Amino acid sequence: MTAVPGPFTAELWRLAAPVQERILAHPFLAGLTDGTLPEDVFRTYVVQDSHYLKGFARALALVAARVTADDEIVFFATAGAEAITVEHELHAGFIAAFALSPAEVAATPRSPTTTAYVDAMLAHAATGTADDGIAAVLACFWIYREVGRELVAQGSPDARYQRWIDTYAGEEFSAQVDALLAIVERRAAVLPDAARERFRAIWLQGCRYEWMFWDAAWRGETWPV
Repeated sequence: MTAVPGPFTAELWRLAAPVQERILAHPFLAGLTDGTLPEDVFRTYVVQDSHYLKGFARALALVAARVTADDEIVFFATAGAEAITVEHELHAGFIAAFALSPAEVAATPRSPTTTAYVDAMLAHAATGTADDGIAAVLACFWIYREVGRELVAQGSPDARYQRWIDTYAGEEFSAQVDALLAIVERRAAVLPDAARERFRAIWLQGCRYEWMFWDAAWRGETWPV
C-alpha cells in the first residue's frame, strides 16, 4: 500500500489490515487472477454490485449535501455521479455478455448481505454526522483500490476479469482515493475523540462488509425463506 496522508488514515489502515488479508486470500479474488472463477459466481457478483452501486451513489449524494467545504461538496457529488455512470458502464458490458437485460437485473432481489451493507451505509449517511457518512463510504473506495493494485501485479488470463482488475488499479481511480484520504485526514484533525472513535468503528464495519460481499457472491447467498 502506498503512503497515506497522515496519522489518522494510517491508523485506519492498521485496523483494517486483518480484514484486508482475509479479502486478498478469498477464493473469489484468487479465481479472478487465475481465471478459474466460475462465470455464474461473477454474474451473481455483478448483479448484486449493480444494486449496491445505486445505494452507494445515494449515500455519496447525502454526504455531499451535508459537507460544507467547496472541494468536499464537489468530490462527493462527482463521486456519486460516477458511481452511476462510469462503473455502470463497466457493469453494462458484463451484463450484456451474460445475456441479461436491465429489467432482469433490476428484478433480481438484493441478497441479504447487499441489503445489510446498503442499508447500513445509507443509515450512517442519512442519520449520522457528515463524518459518519464519509466513514461509511470509505471502505468501498480504499479497499477496492488496494485490491486492484494487488491483483494487477498478477493479472488474469480471462479478459473480463482483467478488465475488472484494470478499472480499480487505474491511476484515475487511485487519484480519487487519494483525494478522499486527504479529506478524511483533514477532517479528523478537528474531530472530538468520540467522533474519531465512531469513525473507526464505521470504517471497520464497511471493511467487513466488503469481505462479506465477495463471500456472499462466492457462496451464491440467497434469502433462507
